[in-house]
Order: sequence, then C-alpha cells, then structure tokens
Amino acid sequence: MTHRKTWLLASTIASVPFWLAAPARAQTDSSDARISAIEAQIKSLQSQLQQVTRELHNAQAQVARESTRAREAETRAAQTTIAPRAAPLSPGQNPQYGQAAPPGAAVGPAPAVQAVAAPPSPPSPPGQFQLGGVSVQLGGFVEAAGIFRSRNETADIASNFNAIPLPNSPQYHQTEFRGTARQSRLSLLIGGKPSDTESVAAYGEFDLQGAGANSNSLESNSYVPRVRQAYATYDNSDWGLHVLGGQAWSLLTMSKNGMVPRQENIPLTIDAQYVVGFDWARQAQLRVAKSLDEDRIWLGASLEEPQTNYYVGPNGTGVTGRTVTTTSAGGSGFSSSTNYSSDVAPDLVVKATWDPGFGHYEAYGVGRLFRTRVSSLGSGQNETTVAGGGGAAVLLPVLGNDRLNFQASALAGEGIGRYGSGQLPDATVSQSGSAKPLPEVMALAGFTSKITPRVQIYAYGGTEQIIDRAAFVSGGRGFGYGSPLYVNTGCSIELSTAGCVANTSGLVEGTLGAWWTFLKGNYGSMRLGAQYAYVKRDIFSGVGGGPSTDDNIVMVSFRYYPFE
Repeated sequence: MTHRKTWLLASTIASVPFWLAAPARAQTDSSDARISAIEAQIKSLQSQLQQVTRELHNAQAQVARESTRAREAETRAAQTTIAPRAAPLSPGQNPQYGQAAPPGAAVGPAPAVQAVAAPPSPPSPPGQFQLGGVSVQLGGFVEAAGIFRSRNETADIASNFNAIPLPNSPQYHQTEFRGTARQSRLSLLIGGKPSDTESVAAYGEFDLQGAGANSNSLESNSYVPRVRQAYATYDNSDWGLHVLGGQAWSLLTMSKNGMVPRQENIPLTIDAQYVVGFDWARQAQLRVAKSLDEDRIWLGASLEEPQTNYYVGPNGTGVTGRTVTTTSAGGSGFSSSTNYSSDVAPDLVVKATWDPGFGHYEAYGVGRLFRTRVSSLGSGQNETTVAGGGGAAVLLPVLGNDRLNFQASALAGEGIGRYGSGQLPDATVSQSGSAKPLPEVMALAGFTSKITPRVQIYAYGGTEQIIDRAAFVSGGRGFGYGSPLYVNTGCSIELSTAGCVANTSGLVEGTLGAWWTFLKGNYGSMRLGAQYAYVKRDIFSGVGGGPSTDDNIVMVSFRYYPFE
C-alpha cells in the first residue's frame, strides 16, 4: 500500500508541467483563476506528501521492531544450545570460582548446534545455600533415644564404663531406664575459595549433652548446649598443605581417608561414649599436614590441649612431710566442681597415613608431659614426667560399596588413658611426688556392612588394659594404683563397711547394632537404630581378692536428618 501511494504522488508531481502548459480556456479562465488553481493543487500535493512521509516513518519503525524481535529470538536460541555442564558443587565449595577447562579443551565460540532447551539445573543439597562469597551447609539430626542398663550407672546417652557399680553398691542391684533427646546435634559448615588452588572453611558442631548447675530431670529437663567441634581450615592443593585450628577430633582418632577433617572413622553406636578400646578425644589443637603422591600419603603433626587424669589412693600420695599438688579446682571459664591438671606443654600427636587404592593404613604416636608440685613449708619444686605411646590402624573394604568393611586399631604406651573410651587413669603419684604414668594397651576391631542400601549393621569388640600395677609400700601401707595392699573385702557385700578400693585393671566390650533408613528424599532422611552392648570391668586383686562387674546395655534411637 505504501509503495502504491508513493507511485501515485510521483506521477501527479510529474504531470504539473503539462498542466501549466495547457492552453487557457478563453470562455472561463482568467489569470487570477489560473493562479488560484495552481495554489490549490500545490497545497493538495503538500498534504499528500506529508501523509506519505508519515506512513513511510511508520513503516520504518515497524521494520526496526521486527528486526529487534528477530535478534532477541536468535539470542534465546543461542542460550539454549547444549553445552557441557560443570560438575556439581560439593558442600562447602564456592560457586563464585569456576573450574578450569580440562587440558586440551577448545577455547572460543562453540560450534553451532541445533537449539534445544537445556535441562533444569539439579537442586542444591538440602540445607546448602550461597551467602555472599561463601557457601553454607547445615547439618545434624534430632534424636529421641531410649536407654536400658542392667546396672544403674545414673548416666545419660554416654555410658561410664569405668564406673559400673560393684555388688557393694545398691546401684549394682538396680536396672536403669532413661529417655533422652540430648544427643540431638546441629552443625554448620561455611567455606570459600580464595583461588583455584586454595580453600578455606569453618565448621561448628553442637549438641545438648552439657549439664548446668541446676540441670535436672524432674520436670523441664533443661540441659545446656555444649561445643563438640569448632575449627577453621586452610588447604592449598598446589603445596599439598592442610592446616586446622580449633576444637576437633584428635589426630589420634582413626580416619577413613588421609587426614581429612569430617572423615573420621567414628563407631556407628548410639552410645555417645562409643566403644571400649576406641582411641579419641575432641580438643583444641593446631594441626599441620602435608599430602603427597596425589594424596595417597599424608604426614601430619598436631599440638593438642593437654589434661592429665590422676589417681590418688585412699591413703593419700605417700610422700612423707610434703604436699603433692596434681590438680586444682576450676577457675574462670571452667567448672568450679571439676579439678584440672596444670600442664607444662601441649600433647604432641604425629601421624602418617597411606591410601594405596585398597584400604586405609595409619601409624601414629603421642608424646605427653605430666607435672606435679611437691611443696614443703617455705619451699617446693615442680616435677615433670615424660609419657606417651604409639599405635597403628587399618580399614579394609572386604567387599566393595561398603557391603563389608573391616577395621582394627591399637594404641600402647604409658599415660594414655584419657585417649580411650574407658577413661582409665593416666597416672598416679610416685614415692618422690612426681607423676607415675600407668602402662596401658587399648585395642578395637570391628565390621560394618550395608546389607541393603538402607540397612547397615555393625559389630565391634574392644579392650583397655592397665598391664602393670604402679604401686609402692610405705609404713606398711599401700600407695599408687593397683596396690595389692588395697582392701577389697567389702566389694561383694551390699552396704559393707569393710572397704572396697577397686582399682580397674581392665575393660572389655562387645557390641552390635543396626540402622534402618526408612525414609530418604529431598526432605532429608529418617532412621531407626538399635544397639546391644556387654561390658565387663575387672579389678586389681587386693586384700579380699579381685572382684569384677558387668553391664548389659540396650539402646534404641529414632533420628531425623533434615539436611542429609
């Protein structure tokens, strides 16, 4: 339509000279009339020209709009072209820093392919989100647990293996049932990547197993939160350097892979004290590790918070005329009802691990320094004693995909009691007033098996043994630990006043259990668990013999892991 009007206008303009040259009609036209007619025709032509100009402008605008829409369509098509997807982010990885292209990959515009809609991005793991330059991963679970013990330990979810009552106590003759939610746990992992080869992270883990001064189970069951772990890490893959600072599992604790935090091989038990023979602690530390041979070999050392568990017998220290100080009541920031040792230096833990492709292997050692103060009126001196031990551990995938795993670990030395689940003493006091470390061996072996993707079973056997007495005689009386002069005559008689010192010589436990994950999805997972344990406690013989005691423990657990 626009082209046709343009052609008519041009034809009309071209005909004007012919109109001007036409002969005048003598009978009607005058000069004035001809001028008026020409002016009218010029105005008409101007009006038509303006209309054509407007229509031409509108046409050009329409063409521009169509061109814009075409370019937008091309852009959308290019954005939906199939392209390789990056590997999904692991928890703690910062998506701000992308992965480098693999060696040999082409760089530049991708070749044109047929435009198709890209598949939707996979949802983030439950509880993971981005916050500025760091990624955040929530974790933990809520638990309802039931506990039955054949002996009344008066204990919550963490059993006290070294305090199983003997027959002289009424508690030996009582069973114990308790319900608890105090093992419920919350964790928070925050991480970022300053560069392609560096990563930083902070991790915190908390539960409700703390007991305040007024905590009780009468009505409100108001127990307090406690810190399990709180630490920061720095990793540099170029250097193979790994640094950890804060409260974490001790480097002595067995791992599943290298010395990677949060990859500790913790027993699967419901019991929060785990299993007799398990080597562990959670304490403040500064750890430095070096990974070699594409992370197959790790070498590490850790300076860890020291604390000494002393035993002083019923007759005192036996140091005549002098006072021996081993511990003091807690001051600022500590519980005033708990005694703390005065330590001269941190515990030093060293470890080497090897992951050759089949199994995980460890060798480790710990060095410790114990200190006492021997005082008399107006003078005194500090006594420092060296202690420590060494051990090894192995984790073997007997059948792949966690269908059957075997593990074993052992630690032997002097003054290592605090690193075992049985919590046997580290040391007693020698005749000179210095610390006398107790010689000890602890060991653990076990199997775990995922018999189906949702059912996992486990069985462990462990022991902790004081392999020799650390005792002396002075003035016809026994001192130290395990003295044969200690009176055990009343240990087998309820409410006897005859005496029952009962120094533990060893602990043995066998336990088995299972976990069933009956729900699992993008809402997390829910599990049911059950555990049975038999624990035997033996006593060093003394006057009246060497009694023993035992405990049968059954625990059940219902857990919801919303972020798993």
